[in-house]
Amino acid sequence: MSSLVKWLETYVLPPASRLAQLRWLVAMRDTFISLLPITMAGSIAMLFNSIIRAAKVQMHWDTFYSLMQPVVAIDNIIWEGTFALFAVYFAISWGYHLAKTYEVNRFAGSVASLVAFAMSISDSVKLHIDGDVVDIKNAFDIKQFSTMGLFTAIIFGCIGTALFITFYKARIRLKVDSSMPHAEWVAFSTLIPILLSIFIVGFVNYAFQRLTGTYFGNWLLTTIQRPLVNLGQGFGVVLLVTFLVQIFWFFGINGISVLTPVMDSLWLTPENINVTAVRNSEHVPYIWVRDSFNVFAWFGGAGGTLVLIIAILMFSKRKDYRTIAKMAVAPGIFNINEPIIFGLPVVFNPVYLIPFVVAPLVNVSLAYWATQAGLVNPVQIFVPTVMPPLIGPFLACNYDWRAIVLALINMVIALLIWMPFVFAADKIAKQDNNQRNFYLPQY
Repeated sequence: MSSLVKWLETYVLPPASRLAQLRWLVAMRDTFISLLPITMAGSIAMLFNSIIRAAKVQMHWDTFYSLMQPVVAIDNIIWEGTFALFAVYFAISWGYHLAKTYEVNRFAGSVASLVAFAMSISDSVKLHIDGDVVDIKNAFDIKQFSTMGLFTAIIFGCIGTALFITFYKARIRLKVDSSMPHAEWVAFSTLIPILLSIFIVGFVNYAFQRLTGTYFGNWLLTTIQRPLVNLGQGFGVVLLVTFLVQIFWFFGINGISVLTPVMDSLWLTPENINVTAVRNSEHVPYIWVRDSFNVFAWFGGAGGTLVLIIAILMFSKRKDYRTIAKMAVAPGIFNINEPIIFGLPVVFNPVYLIPFVVAPLVNVSLAYWATQAGLVNPVQIFVPTVMPPLIGPFLACNYDWRAIVLALINMVIALLIWMPFVFAADKIAKQDNNQRNFYLPQY
């Protein structure tokens, strides 16, 4: 065990630490965090709608369903103002946080990012009317502004902001008198870098359209994003990301934060597609999405640490562990695991390395193949990350009672994996106490 930990400290921790400090990844992490209110509002609205829909479909509460139609309409409006425009919000926040990391004007970074994204999307919509395909000009498909356009927002927001930062840092800007009012000083000092950024991105998009006959955003969607999304449906990728999240967390690095760019690129768009499909009463296409990890494996947070808390309270004789577990149980129910992760601690604790990594891998594997086999609905409704275990799977899988059973089975399996290591921790503590007592000086 010690040799494994030493190997991980030597070969895994240094690159992981450097990765966590990369400006671009830090900016992307902060971007997703800043959009949490939008994500939560859209999730809660869709959750309310799904409850109302279930009341009609599963319980036949037709009167209740009719009375709740104003609520449904309000929730639809909220969805249209949140997830339907998610890529737009991302582009704005992405540029802001990129500019922040390079200590240049943040609003200008947002402008450069948003304009670059807007120039890359198609301004025509193809409609099927009476069997004919009609190309309508000067119109936008709103899907391009939702999470479907997230990859385009990432790429072009990055390009637009990077160009602005480069020109600004190179002092390719107007010389402005410092006595000028601050707002005007900022506007004029960033004018040339923003203009150069916009015109360069505009030229790139024009050249691409002339050469390929399609918009850059459409090409990214069909050539890169969809294959990337399909890649994320592979079992090996799901396992690899789960493994990396746990390894990062073991060394005190928030693995979910580090891998948020990867996880959201692979699984946030499929989740939004599933949610939209349910909203439109269509087939749900994707079996594994962003919240699948939360509802089927990460009970109480990454590593399934709520199960560890339960195991300690059930089996551990260590007073210090039991005290920490009692304090951590309430946050753990709402998937906040920092008290147990750093309080026990789990990080840098070789005794808990194996269960901390293996339990989520086993849980993810069972959930993936159960969903693939049709034994449980895929996650198809957004639920807040603070939703307690068992309730979360039931709601996320569109009120599928089998999701509760699967989550419960996974929790039991995780408990069996954690249990011997909890006993081992007790035994090690007892041996340490005996050694300290043996060498205790006598006065």
